[in-house]
Amino acid sequence: MSARYDACVLAGGRASRLGGQDKPALQVSGRPLIESVAAAVADARRLIVVGPDRPGLPHAIFRREDPPGGGPVPALRAGLPEVDAPWVALLAADLPFLTAEHVSALLDAAGGDLTGDMTEGAAAGEGMTDGDAADGEARAGAVLIDDGGREQWLAGVWRTAVLVRALAGYEGRSLHGLLAPLSPVKLHLTGEPWFDCDTVDDLQRARSGEPGFQSGGAGAEREP
Repeated sequence: MSARYDACVLAGGRASRLGGQDKPALQVSGRPLIESVAAAVADARRLIVVGPDRPGLPHAIFRREDPPGGGPVPALRAGLPEVDAPWVALLAADLPFLTAEHVSALLDAAGGDLTGDMTEGAAAGEGMTDGDAADGEARAGAVLIDDGGREQWLAGVWRTAVLVRALAGYEGRSLHGLLAPLSPVKLHLTGEPWFDCDTVDDLQRARSGEPGFQSGGAGAEREP
């Protein structure tokens, strides 16, 4: 995998189901959740974090959505202008099982090793199935799906130019409404890299190393 990509991590939510705790700072396996996500994209050219500054991420570019805690679409609007690589990994800040191998697999599935321009039709996914990217072409993006087949919109990679165009013409607040029409590749991987920590039970499962199958995953319509 030779794709040039940036990473945009959404970390500004209120974590209401965790009693308002600073969710990205909660520790699993001895380090904050957000630092685990940052480690999974260590080879990204830029790490953009939408949320408050974090001392453990000295090389990150920090931005805030308007208003703070306003949800994933405003957060994406705040972070995306800082992306200058051809591809961007769009991630939640609370994915304890995500690894660099998972991110690489997403890029490969989307055809992210290709750096040339896409046609408008290819960018929209026209004439292509939900399998791997067609030979010689890149898809608009790729997202993880959970064990129930649900798309995880905050666990994916996207062609930057396609995402910029889609966001510019979008007036809604739902990530599903923004991203689903782009027809990304849907990728199921072992290790539950999509598992997020929305609740106390999720956090306990993550700390035990056995997430189970109860989380809504990173595709739920929620604050980042």
